[in-house]
Amino acid sequence: MAKSESSGDTSRPWQSYHTAYTNAKAGMEGVDKEKVQKIVYEMSKGSKYFENEERKEAFIKQKIENMRAQFAKLTAAEISHYQKVADKRILELEATRDLTRIWLHVDMDAFYAAVETLSNPLLKGKPMAVGGMSMISTANYEARRFGVRAAMPGFIARRLCPELIFVPTDFKKYTYYSDLTRKVFQKYDPNFIAASLDEAYLDITTACLERGMTGGEIGEELRKSVYEETGLTCSAGLAPNRLLAKVCSDINKPNGQFVLPNDRTAVMTFISSLPIRKIGGIGKVTEHLLRDVIGITTCEEMLQKSGFLCALFSRSSADFFLCVGLGLGGTNTPQVKLRKSISNERTFPATDDEAFLFQKLVDLAEMLSTDMKKESLCGRTLTLKLKTASFEVRTRAVTLQNYICSNEDILKNASKLLKAELPISLRLIGLRMSQFNEDKDGNPSDPTQKTLSNFIIFGDATGRNMDDQTSFCSDFSDDHFTTERRTVSVDNHEIHQNDLRDPLESNGIPSANNSNDVLRYYENELEKNHGSLDNKSEAEFDGSSLDNLKKRTNLLDSEAVSSSNQNEQCFWVDDYKCLLCGVELPPTFVEERQEHADFHLAEKLQKEESDSNPRSPIPKQRIIQKDHMKSQTRHKKKHKSSHGDGKHLPIDTFFVKSNQNF
Repeated sequence: MAKSESSGDTSRPWQSYHTAYTNAKAGMEGVDKEKVQKIVYEMSKGSKYFENEERKEAFIKQKIENMRAQFAKLTAAEISHYQKVADKRILELEATRDLTRIWLHVDMDAFYAAVETLSNPLLKGKPMAVGGMSMISTANYEARRFGVRAAMPGFIARRLCPELIFVPTDFKKYTYYSDLTRKVFQKYDPNFIAASLDEAYLDITTACLERGMTGGEIGEELRKSVYEETGLTCSAGLAPNRLLAKVCSDINKPNGQFVLPNDRTAVMTFISSLPIRKIGGIGKVTEHLLRDVIGITTCEEMLQKSGFLCALFSRSSADFFLCVGLGLGGTNTPQVKLRKSISNERTFPATDDEAFLFQKLVDLAEMLSTDMKKESLCGRTLTLKLKTASFEVRTRAVTLQNYICSNEDILKNASKLLKAELPISLRLIGLRMSQFNEDKDGNPSDPTQKTLSNFIIFGDATGRNMDDQTSFCSDFSDDHFTTERRTVSVDNHEIHQNDLRDPLESNGIPSANNSNDVLRYYENELEKNHGSLDNKSEAEFDGSSLDNLKKRTNLLDSEAVSSSNQNEQCFWVDDYKCLLCGVELPPTFVEERQEHADFHLAEKLQKEESDSNPRSPIPKQRIIQKDHMKSQTRHKKKHKSSHGDGKHLPIDTFFVKSNQNF
């Protein structure tokens, strides 16, 4: 990683090398941080990971410089204005404070490692990590004293702790013990929120009232019950809201708890000296921006410099920061939301062995299918996630015409996506299924939701057919096309591409990616069918139908151009803010960002279509009824004209004929 500008000691570059490997976790108190940084730096330097970290660091620096430039341009009048805005907003947010609920966040202690130690008591008291030489999932507290932690490569961990013992992951085992803990949680809050296999949020307000116990007593009882049920320890945090409860659960780890009273003074005192990085939602990039631009390092300073937050960040971001400064968080139990996707992924040492990669795909497809069948779900959009040896993240997605859930169907489509990327060296593969057919209650998905390709071909957003006519371009229907979405992440910038692929290419029909080929194909077909109908069933071809086809195919071309330049059309300012409408979506919200970009694309295409109609009105096509088509077909069989009669086949009639052939 490039050195920080604030570091002037070029002889100690590791001091500015901050990665996930060097961040402290519970149990790493007293670790020589500089020693860890030095070893991580020396063993990472020159690697693909190191190069990727350098790119990320350069990106962060650019964001900081951009925001510093904005900060420097603020006038005294603007600062005064934004301070008034901030003061007003603080009062509004303060009015929403709820101190009536008691939230408990429970976090299992070194969960994977603890489960493995429970299975093999010989590991007790020895430094151990779950994972391998390529990556560690969890390290026990004995290993953390050496600076070993989750998300660290095993070969670096072994350098920090030569006696480290590696144990392979066993997710079936972890899921089993996770289910046991959740049975305990249900006794105190039937509607608890599972954040992962090893942590959950519980609203224990009702349990405290019904049992006549304090929150602290409930916490002690719950942790005791978890230990009795599983033999594993956990830590807990109790506070008036979920945001603070999560912070509290990390204070007395392992096997402890911390109670923050439901009192405003206690909350404000607690939050005042709390480092901003302790807050969930504030990561490395945000921490750098707040610290290096505005000088904010603690939650209390969020309020002290609230005017600058409102001036430099969007309304939603500023509100979040102000809530952090006030110690506000979620208090109501979130309403159950329909599941939008199911996914799984696996990391492994970088390899270009195709047999190995396809075997990983087989395993992932089987796991994904099993998870979907458990919830009785079938989906249409399958996404393949790839992380290359150089840490570039790519996603390849295909939207199918039918809903699938079987292992065979998932593997067949995932294999096609992977084959298109070969040869390639990968270190991670993931599969995600989305766009489900119905929710858990059996309610169908939104029938009004249209695919982008459907919108382009058949009509505007209101559902009306463009040009108020029956679409003659029926060969472009969804029965013939699947939509593939591609997202390539390079240096934290995402480039989206929407490709229309035609599965009928094997039948000699050109790909719709090239509208000129489509047009030439149908013109050739017209020549082949020239004069195939007698005079009674023919109409003079005035060119308007072909012009209409050209307009439609040109529209496909414009979509391809718009899609390929979507990073310009829907550019993410600072990699999180939409340049067109200002909405903020971080890079991790891959699906949401793609949907947002598609929205702007559809909006642009609709505007172009509506603008083009007044300037070049298209003659209304004949509406061909089904009965008339049938009679016309019968008529064609009886009367066939020669190719030399000098008549052209009407294009709308040709499409009817072509559809029947297909």
